[in-house]
Amino acid sequence: MPVTTTVGSREAVTRWPVPEERRTVSVLFVDIVGSTGLVERLDPEEVRALQRGYFSTVAGVLRRWNGVVEKYIGDAVMALFGAHGSDGFDAYRAVRAGLEIQEALDRRAPAGTRLRIRVGVATGEVVVDLAATHDGGHGAASGAVITTAARLQQYAPPGGVVACAATGRAVAGLIELRPLAALSVAGKARPLDVWWVTGPGRAGSARHHQGPLVGRRRELATAGDEIARAVRERRPRWVSLVGPPGSGRSRLLHELTRTVSTVDGAPVRWCVAHCPPYPRGELAPLADMVRAFAGARDADPAPTVRRRLAAALDTLLEPARRAAAAHALADFLAAPQDAGAAARGAEVWREVLLDLAAHRPLVVGVDDLDRAAPPLNRFLHRLFAAATERSLPLAVVATHGPGWADLLPGAAGRRRRVPLGPLGTVDTGRLLRHLLGRAGQPAALARDLLPLAGGNPAVAQAYVRALDPDAGPAGPVPEAVRRMVDARLDRLDGPQRAVLMAGAACGTDVDSGTVERLLDWTVGRAEPVLRDLVEAGVLRRTGRDRYAVAEPTVARVARHRLPRTLRAEFARRARTRPAPTCPAPHPAGTSGAHPARASHPARPGGAIGIAPPAGAAAAPRPGGGIGIVRPAGVAAATSPAGGIGAAADVSRAGQPGGVIGIVRPAGGAAAARPARVSGAAQPAGVSGAASPAAGFGAADRAGVGRTGRPVGGVDTTRPADGAAHPTASAAGSPGRPSRCRPAGADPAGRVDRSGRHLTVRDPDRGQPAPDRAAQAAGPGGTGSVRHLRTLAAPPGPAVAPGAAGTPAVGGPARGIRRPALVPSTVAPAPGSRLDRAREAGRPALAAA
Repeated sequence: MPVTTTVGSREAVTRWPVPEERRTVSVLFVDIVGSTGLVERLDPEEVRALQRGYFSTVAGVLRRWNGVVEKYIGDAVMALFGAHGSDGFDAYRAVRAGLEIQEALDRRAPAGTRLRIRVGVATGEVVVDLAATHDGGHGAASGAVITTAARLQQYAPPGGVVACAATGRAVAGLIELRPLAALSVAGKARPLDVWWVTGPGRAGSARHHQGPLVGRRRELATAGDEIARAVRERRPRWVSLVGPPGSGRSRLLHELTRTVSTVDGAPVRWCVAHCPPYPRGELAPLADMVRAFAGARDADPAPTVRRRLAAALDTLLEPARRAAAAHALADFLAAPQDAGAAARGAEVWREVLLDLAAHRPLVVGVDDLDRAAPPLNRFLHRLFAAATERSLPLAVVATHGPGWADLLPGAAGRRRRVPLGPLGTVDTGRLLRHLLGRAGQPAALARDLLPLAGGNPAVAQAYVRALDPDAGPAGPVPEAVRRMVDARLDRLDGPQRAVLMAGAACGTDVDSGTVERLLDWTVGRAEPVLRDLVEAGVLRRTGRDRYAVAEPTVARVARHRLPRTLRAEFARRARTRPAPTCPAPHPAGTSGAHPARASHPARPGGAIGIAPPAGAAAAPRPGGGIGIVRPAGVAAATSPAGGIGAAADVSRAGQPGGVIGIVRPAGGAAAARPARVSGAAQPAGVSGAASPAAGFGAADRAGVGRTGRPVGGVDTTRPADGAAHPTASAAGSPGRPSRCRPAGADPAGRVDRSGRHLTVRDPDRGQPAPDRAAQAAGPGGTGSVRHLRTLAAPPGPAVAPGAAGTPAVGGPARGIRRPALVPSTVAPAPGSRLDRAREAGRPALAAA
């Protein structure tokens, strides 16, 4: 969308995708220790070679961890993580990159010189120029967090990595941290909490599952039944626990290890591996599984690890295989990132698992399998295939996200997918009340936190932990939730993210037209994108062509990521309504929807004609107009296409296409109906007028003959004397049947409805007119004067009942004609006005 922003006196016109976003990033600063003294001792050419090797090594590590080098400042390097796209682990990648830079410099030693560095990592919000987020893109980010990272780097020990408090919270459980003394920084109101990074953490070491399991009893029972079937049938089965991050996949796996400890009295062994983000080796999770099997710790020396492995394999393998297996597994644990050692160790470990399953039922659990590398998937597939061939009681339980598909060959009928959807309202409320009680907060806050949690247990826990007693639930989005939502938004493509942010900026539900106006898109471009977002679960439908963000937290994060200038621009465009567009001009004499209608300068299509005074000739009718009433003896002018002809007491010539027929007095000859005229039900003994083919006519009455009906237009009902009396349908509605008008004429004056009967009132006196009887549509039918509403007219000439050439009512009436008297063929309802009129001796009236 074109968005114009003013900076000083300079205007910059930008287009969507938004060139700048407010994003939470991790900033890494790395600098050489003692660089001033080092360059003083070296020749400039040696300094040049040293810098080239140093910058090349640092940039290679940063790129491997998906970091972007923002700038080089002397010997310092500044990098951004999460500036262009977030995976929820930006801080983790920044810390791991800082640890690896020192290791890479120790291995390479640029220009033969051993370098020591300091690394500082800070996490916070910045405004990012997305187009500049590439290596060497100076000025790509702006924010206070950049200065904080530079200050932390100065505080770090040689060869060490120091992180701020926000970074420490983001990597908790994934990185080993040690607190340092608070750091006072110039310009900061409070000292900074600083953490020293000691190394990568052990996968799953910080997974503490406390509290009751809420809302997952059915999923727990389903997965447990699948494991029991694998044990009883001795046929391996694969169970997938599928859900978005925070849905409780890891907690459910933990509950399975606790509840499925025996099957039919037989003890079940569990071997579980956790896949951390970006493991140190492709098969590193298997190394953790082997370490847990042997009971070894990370800090144990190699001889201790071999001794523990030999003891664990003592009763499982024969002595000839035991020593070789222990040696291969020990090498695997010592260097899981070594491809050769990892491959040999994985082969041995697969045979060990098969031997374990042969002795007693075995369940292999892998948490967060979607983070694993392809070699780990191949390992599990081969293990499953080998156990199937040997008919072993083995089950594989894996957790992963809904967007990840694992193709498992040869597992037809033995694979079960257990989806973990959002918790219901009741279960979410129970979880919130439990968490609030543990945190010492009032349980009444659960009502405010319920819509923010969105049925996600991790989101509910994060909101309770970050709850501010002063701000309450209206405070900022918790950091953990912000990371999850940012990763979710960055998985969308550019148009989808644009539509989502535009809809979130409005604050209410939007339609496709509003989105296209906000983004300055062409008509029709937003609708398919909106449908894709509904299928992805990001938006929900609120009505016909109305959409809203599905979760309040997603809407808050998406709206906050927009710069304030763009939010203001969206608000202005949302308040601005599009100007009404005029239809394109049509050729002279035609209408856009119905070319057969003619246009008229005085009365456009659809206008109502005005009755001229007695003796005056009527002007031609416009397209769709209602004809003008003429007094007796005056010839009617030709009616144009789509118009209603004027009433006259002379025989009518053929009417143009689409003309609605004219009511004629008793004894008048009926003209043939043109195209777009539909036939209608006719009373007994009446012969239908000629109607063109392709008509939509109603069912004939008994004894009524009819010809072909036209398409759209009018229905006709004939009285006993055979005169045709048309009933108009909606103008320009081909093929639409209309209700019958009173037989013999159009009604004059105002009409009262009562049940199936109509009483036609004299407009001159306001009394029921005895000479305006109307034939009903048929027994049991309900007539209506639907399309020709009558207007009060000034007194007109007297009408002789039943006389041929009955004059029309004068004055500004609307195509109205006093009908001939027609005997009623419908018995009035007992007690009705007609029944009372008959008893009083007045003429009975029948109405349609």
